[in-house]
Amino acid sequence: MRCGGYRPLSQFLAILLIALGATQAQADDGKEKIHVVYHVNSESARHQMAALRSVRNHLEAEGDGIEIRVVLQGRGVSMLVLPDALLHLNGLHQANATPQMTALVAELSQRGVRFEVCANSLQRHAIDPDHDLYTADNIVIVPNGVAELARLQQQGYLYIKP
Repeated sequence: MRCGGYRPLSQFLAILLIALGATQAQADDGKEKIHVVYHVNSESARHQMAALRSVRNHLEAEGDGIEIRVVLQGRGVSMLVLPDALLHLNGLHQANATPQMTALVAELSQRGVRFEVCANSLQRHAIDPDHDLYTADNIVIVPNGVAELARLQQQGYLYIKP
């Protein structure tokens, strides 16, 4: 003996599951990007390379679902200082814009990572941005690195200090 209520119920459940699956797929596709700011203020080339590798790994893990900014502040600006400039700089002991460093910066820049360099730090160390810094797309100078970090966090960026 067949009960007439089972077929409509199973059809309803099938339609409900399909609708829920479509809604979930739409939620995944329309997912808001993660916004992250990495703060680099170390002069150590080893530390800077590790930070850039972390940025690359983060990009690979999230794909298109992430927007990353790297704020270079204090001695961290040495990441982009050309070695020839080291002789006339004030207070920096390293100029880390070596071919290895700049290759990774260029790769990340091409993938949409924005590098923000603190103008106060450039001035403090007598760095001429037109002659002493490695340049690439997505490298910009901001007036104050710490203020930029605060502004980005206020806008919802997650702060990472590698």
